[in-house]
Amino acid sequence: MPRSFGGGGKEFSEGPEVAGGTLSPKDRKRGAAMLGRELNRKWGTAFAGEPEAGRRGRVMALIGTTAGWGAARGRGGSALLQICRRAHAGAAAAPAPETSPCLKKFAVYRWSPDNLGEKPRMQTYELDLKKCGPMVLDALIKIKNEMDSTLTFRRSCREGICGSCAMNINGANTLACTKRIDTNLNKVTKIYPLPHMYVVKDLVPDLSNFYAQYKAIQPYLKKKDESNQGKEYFQSIEDRDKLDGLYECILCACCSTSCPSYWWNGDKYLGPAVLMQAYRWMIDSRDDYTEERLAQLQDPFSLYRCHTIMNCTQTCPKGLNPGKAIAEIKKMMATYKEKAAHA
Repeated sequence: MPRSFGGGGKEFSEGPEVAGGTLSPKDRKRGAAMLGRELNRKWGTAFAGEPEAGRRGRVMALIGTTAGWGAARGRGGSALLQICRRAHAGAAAAPAPETSPCLKKFAVYRWSPDNLGEKPRMQTYELDLKKCGPMVLDALIKIKNEMDSTLTFRRSCREGICGSCAMNINGANTLACTKRIDTNLNKVTKIYPLPHMYVVKDLVPDLSNFYAQYKAIQPYLKKKDESNQGKEYFQSIEDRDKLDGLYECILCACCSTSCPSYWWNGDKYLGPAVLMQAYRWMIDSRDDYTEERLAQLQDPFSLYRCHTIMNCTQTCPKGLNPGKAIAEIKKMMATYKEKAAHA
């Protein structure tokens, strides 16, 4: 007894013609039409670049085999979808047609301490975007692996989590791993290290001062009563919600190195990233040293060099608002000074 399979209101009959090794011509024709529509909808250019006759022939061959049809049925689900997957796999395995390259130029900042007599320079590399990943970090890795092994930069997670690959791309501080390559082939992508920082080599900035400032704010939980040390400190949902938009900071230094006040007073002004982290601990309900943390900022430079330029908020790759956090600290400082005056 013939049986039928398929979906979307269309069916394929399984009868003696399948048992004999092929589908009926009628079902093959119907399947080819359905498969073509499904491929266009799901995979678009799976067979792009092939002549029309070649595409039709390959589709008909896939549908016409008993093995392909049986495998589609045996794995369950939509038989048509399984055939489409087989067709897509076959297209991927086939040699890709030759296409013209999409050449993109990258101008990269270069300087090495090994060549002290040389001034920093911009070196241009040309990549085929069809053979490169979509992010700027993909381009840098390809340049280092295939074109110039001396190119130096930091990288780690490739997911916008660690902050290692922070750099200045086309005039904006951001993460190379989350910054998409501008596909306009007429524009050169310019890549520099984070601005106004000493450079170790090429795209690697010296963050020693940045981390020293971060260490100075004591970025950890401090308790005056240590009787519960080693036990969990509970926190209400409302208090925990106050930390949203603060704890996500990955210390990439994009915000601090975009701040003109930090450029001018980087030795004394703590900068947006460190101040936002300071605020994160000040408002943590589990911390007992809020007043001491505020007292630490009682000087003309640590906090008050912020002039609300707001470059920090505009450039943050995590979408945080360091400028708002600094404003909240200033409000807390006013209250703290009033309490200190009446004490």
